[in-house]
Order: sequence, then C-alpha cells, then structure tokens
Amino acid sequence: MRKVTIFGATGSIGCNTIDLIERDRENYEIVALTGGRNIAKLAQQAISLNAEIAVTAYEDCRDDLRDALAGTGIEVAAGEAALCDVADRPAHWIMSSIVGAAGLAPGLKALEQGTTLALANKESLVTAGALLLGTADAHGAKVLPVDSEHSAVFQALVGEEMEAVERVIITASGGAFRDWPMEKLANATLEAASSHPNWDMGQRITIDSASLFNKALELIETHEYFGIAPDKIEAIIHPESLIHALVGFHDGALMAHVGPHDMRHAIGYALNWPARAELPVERLDLAKIGSLNFKAPDEARYPALRLARWVMEEGGLAGAVFNAAKERALDGFIDGRIGFLQMAQIVENVIEKMSGDGLGLAAITLDTVQDADHMARTYADEFMAIR
Repeated sequence: MRKVTIFGATGSIGCNTIDLIERDRENYEIVALTGGRNIAKLAQQAISLNAEIAVTAYEDCRDDLRDALAGTGIEVAAGEAALCDVADRPAHWIMSSIVGAAGLAPGLKALEQGTTLALANKESLVTAGALLLGTADAHGAKVLPVDSEHSAVFQALVGEEMEAVERVIITASGGAFRDWPMEKLANATLEAASSHPNWDMGQRITIDSASLFNKALELIETHEYFGIAPDKIEAIIHPESLIHALVGFHDGALMAHVGPHDMRHAIGYALNWPARAELPVERLDLAKIGSLNFKAPDEARYPALRLARWVMEEGGLAGAVFNAAKERALDGFIDGRIGFLQMAQIVENVIEKMSGDGLGLAAITLDTVQDADHMARTYADEFMAIR
C-alpha cells in the first residue's frame, strides 16, 4: 500500500492525480490533501479518499473546512505552517502542485523525509533549484518532473548520457493570443487571456501561457533540473501541443515526445515511475492529425523569453526575483491595475532595480529566497502604483 499526499488537490493537476488514484484505489492510502478556498471540493475529496487530514492554506477557511468534515474523523488544519507540518508526515509519494512560490517550503520539508516528490510546482525550481535538488540529494529523495515538457525531456533521456545532449527544445502552444496581431495585444482583456485554445488549466497558468511567462519559467526549470547550459535550451511555437519537448543529440538525432493534451500522462508517468502503467489517455491517430506546425517565437512579442535568459545567465537569486515580480504583475493584470503588455514591463523594471544587488552571487537558502521574493513583490507593487 503506497502512502500518498497531494498538495494542491483541488487544482487541475491535483484533480487529475486523484482521478488516476481512484482507478487503482486499493493500492493507495491517502495521507493528506491540501487546497485553497475551494473548501467544498477539498472536503469532498478528503471524504471520498478517506484522507487522514485535509489542510486549507487559508486560516480564515479553517472553520468552513472543519464544518464540512464534521463527524468524518478526518483531521483539519489551516495556514502555511500546517502545509509544512503535513509535508513532514511519512508518505511514499508526494504531489507538489501548489501554484506559485508558496510551494517551495512544503516541497523542501517533504524531501527531508527522503520521499519521492512529483513536482508540478515549477516555481520551486525557478526560485531555488539548487536548494531543492541539493535537499533531495542530501536526504536520498527523488524529484520527478510533472510539467508535460519536462516529463517529456525526462522520458527522452532514459538510457541516454547527458554528455551526448546537444540541445533541448521546449514547445509552446502560443496561448490565447498566438494569432493576434501585435498591435491588438495592448488591449487584451482578462477574459480573452483566460481561455486556452488547447489545454484546460487554471486561470493564472492560462494567462501565463498567453504571455509566454509560463514558457519562460519552463526554460529556467529545464536549466535547473537537467543542468543544461542556457544556450542549449530553445523554445518553439507548436500550435497543436502534441509534441511536448524534443532532445537533440550530438549525432544530429532528435528524440521527440508526442502525446495528447492530457496531463494524466505526465502525472501517471511520475506516479508509476520507473515502470509504465496503462493510462486512460487518448491514443493519437497520426493520419487524422495529418501535419504538425512550428515557428520561432518573436522575442519582441514575448519579452518573457528574453528575461528568462537573463535569469539563467545571472543565476543565484535572480529566479526568485523574476518569479515574484511575475506573480505580482499577474495579480495586477487580473485586478485590472495594469494591461496585458505591462506585465513584462513591470518584471523588467524589478529586475533592473535589483540586478545590482549581487543576486547572482547570493547564497540560496529558504530565508534568502523568501527575502528576495518579498523585496521583488514590494518593488513590483511600487511600479504598478505609479502607472
């Protein structure tokens, strides 16, 4: 019986993870489920899976969760400290799908017990890749990528030597605005940015896909997780989103991972690794698909990619600054304080403000990452206030 904890259970990754577990229910024991403000969903999942404990990240939701689980015998907790506490409960496999930098501290705590961490929280690698992977090594833990692109690279490298890798190509759908003329983007609405042409995801990641900030994070994530030099990592627009990544080798070969728009493949691979299990995903009909299309991204249109390359070259705390500024700029767009194109401008302003502070040379600890995160959010708020 495998003991499992799911951070971010009510989000799309968490729900897809639960879908797979429910299909093989007798082989899993659920230790903990965590979520945000969707208390009804979190309580329903906890009851259905007979979890030991359910945790909401928000203190003000504690009573609602306790009421929803009254009489079930399921423990209830709330707040950031509670997330780290349940990360310390013994589990064989832990899904980290909390959105944003908030996923770092629970992920680090989970690795300290020497478990397997399935990582869908890309911000953990972006903000503190060396710390996260170093913690895993120190405690004999394993970090498995769950982003579809990084799962694809991971699978393409099975049986290969890293020394033979010449390039890694991460694909991008182009998001909601991939066919919009550049001059129209300044007036892009929140509603339009929140609708993805291929994937069914949460609002924040869908907007990040439209701006390619999501892809920028994934470029940094590739560099951190696989140790690949920045100049060997590429992004390419692939509207069909069927090839998730390609790995190029020094003999000229390209190994592509092809699959449907279904996160259960990457989740299922991490859940069953190192074995492959049968998964309830679509089998592609290549003749019906007919053709696949690719084009180079215009970095003038997608400045997030240029900023990501600065982060990879700078190193140190640059990723924490980039991610925090991006999260606050995204908040500003969602709240209507800034326009779609101004998100990248805010992030660049924060980077320029903090780039002289020795970011690339700073030690990466949880405290220094959190300090850089806080300062970057403060500057981002200041820049948005004067617009």
